Amino acid sequence: MATYNNIARERNSESLMTKPGNAGKRSPDSPSSHGDAISLVQRGNLKNLEITLRKQWRLGQNIVLCWSADERGLLVIFVPHYFLGNYCAGDEQHRGNEEFIRELISGERRKTREEMFAVSERLGVSPTFIKLDTALSEESPVLRQVEQLIRRYGLSYVDSRAVLLFDIVEFSLYTPFEQASQLNSLSYSLNSAYNKLLARGIEINFARTTTGDGYYIWNRSLGPEANLDLFYFMLLVVADNAAARAASRGNTVPVIRSAYHIGGHYELYQAEGVNPTVLSYIVGDVTIELARMVGLAQSEQILIGDLSSAKVSTPAFVAACHRRLSSLSGIQLAGKTISSIGCRLSEHEDDNGESIPRRFRITDKHGLSRYAFNLELTVDTGEETTRLGLDEARLPGHAPASDEVPADSTAPLPPCPEPDHPAPPASAEELFDDLAGLLKKRHGSITEE
Repeated sequence: MATYNNIARERNSESLMTKPGNAGKRSPDSPSSHGDAISLVQRGNLKNLEITLRKQWRLGQNIVLCWSADERGLLVIFVPHYFLGNYCAGDEQHRGNEEFIRELISGERRKTREEMFAVSERLGVSPTFIKLDTALSEESPVLRQVEQLIRRYGLSYVDSRAVLLFDIVEFSLYTPFEQASQLNSLSYSLNSAYNKLLARGIEINFARTTTGDGYYIWNRSLGPEANLDLFYFMLLVVADNAAARAASRGNTVPVIRSAYHIGGHYELYQAEGVNPTVLSYIVGDVTIELARMVGLAQSEQILIGDLSSAKVSTPAFVAACHRRLSSLSGIQLAGKTISSIGCRLSEHEDDNGESIPRRFRITDKHGLSRYAFNLELTVDTGEETTRLGLDEARLPGHAPASDEVPADSTAPLPPCPEPDHPAPPASAEELFDDLAGLLKKRHGSITEE
């Protein structure tokens, strides 16, 4: 957590206003930001490399795992798309294989010649030689482009990254026109938040994939600072959406529920015609956790996952973020200037009378559980104070005490009534209540610990 605290202090101690002429500059981590000159010879090498990779890729039948430079070209390891699933099967024979593959496709994909043949031997797959007209340059711009090509025709793994999920409430109940309007409105809020942060010198090099009724959002940059920046991006998106709803009519602006979590995921480029898509997709533990969290969240709720897997406590992370929020003062929101903005986790008093964050257990329809925290956001424009997120009164309570008998308990049933004293038939209201209870168990629950 010291890392997040240090970043917060550094950002608070310096002005984040963009210097003249710097607005609009892209992050060094942006795919399109590397403007370093590449010679015509090396451009020819890159073009030939992509042509060969596309042929070997075969519409997504094969994927690239790693590469190594050769004096006459490149060595790469291709495997069929189903190979990794078989190689990482969860039995004794394949123990440790998934960890090996994750390490192999994480970070830089370039290997030394010795490492390449060691990987080849373990996988039982021979390297493929790609001949180039001249030797590949060791210049950084060229190597970055090679890495980008390898990733585009392969599969990558990221061990720790912050990801957001914005979900439109009751999306399927709206007309197609209203659905299109709501997705467009949410997309505008994303772009608006990006521009507001960029004007303060904070660039979110964000990527997105649609879920059909919302978006997964992540920062292409990695590290604690990138995770913090994405958190502020989420706050501004929520605030912009709330301002738009207050000024809108009809169902053109969505009611959303939001979640933030840090975890691992795979990244891939799906086939689109004869080429892989330009934009990537992510899937993994972090997206699964976000989907389970949002699936049981209430309208307008903002949930923060248990970040212990990222070696940081959620309360400490949110506290560090709150200390840095002063840098966002002065941002325009719906024609009004934000004078202050703050965030906090919902709290309650423990047995010693001390205020501690309220932690909720979210149990999905499969019976799997995870923890989350409820975030409250306050935006002050001087003229009015707007509170966003779910307030204390609307939060779920504690789970039933252990001595209470759950509905699916195996405890003895009460004796049946005598035949000459039949039980009165259940009313329609009672039947609907019973059905609602069954559906709630089937779809999961969220309760306070």
